[in-house]
Amino acid sequence: MTPPISILIVEDDAEIGEFISLYLAAHDIQAKVAANAQAMDAAFSAGAYDLLILDLNLPGEDGLSICRRVRSERRIPIIILTAQSEDIDKILGLELGADDYIVKPFNSRELLARIRAVLRRTETPNANAVDGRAVRQAYLFSGWRVDVLAREVVAPCGIKVAMTGAEFDLLHALCENPNRVLTREQLINMTHGPTTGPFERSIDVLISRLRQKIEADPKKPAFIQTVRSEGYIFSTHVARA
Repeated sequence: MTPPISILIVEDDAEIGEFISLYLAAHDIQAKVAANAQAMDAAFSAGAYDLLILDLNLPGEDGLSICRRVRSERRIPIIILTAQSEDIDKILGLELGADDYIVKPFNSRELLARIRAVLRRTETPNANAVDGRAVRQAYLFSGWRVDVLAREVVAPCGIKVAMTGAEFDLLHALCENPNRVLTREQLINMTHGPTTGPFERSIDVLISRLRQKIEADPKKPAFIQTVRSEGYIFSTHVARA
């Protein structure tokens, strides 16, 4: 029997936390609420969670700091849920490793849909098996290996390259569409789902960060090339493994 999805909500507004947890429970998702970073750390020490919902305006350690720290320590998917609607906050959240960003006030059905979408994108190897054997899926290009299920990127020298969730999703999308011009809007839809605004600009920043990690010379990229007025193209042969 598949264990229920378990989510940790870091939210200092008790009413909002209770509302989300009760709504998710009605859809067979277990949720625990932590009011601050200290309570979150205690919850992580006591058990495992499939996803983290994180507010930014928190007492003590703020949400962006928590996002950065959790991303460096754990591979858990992160959805930021906050009243902060400025473009810079959204871009920072995604750049620090959040998998999605939702602004309050929010629609509960949309939140549920985004939770499910993020969980599908970040599915772990144990969730994909045939006759008890894990199904492996990876992309290979120029000595690089992108393991989709393990969400790992291995350089030609054999060293694992650390990436945020957003960076990995972008590389995954490029590997699925080699030698094809992709617009910013298409890349957004492939990584974060349909949206507009700051996410379009964040794609450019993510491309730059990804180039820093996989290109020999990020200023003269061999893999991720810019197509003026159109978007980007992943210019390399990609094989499946």
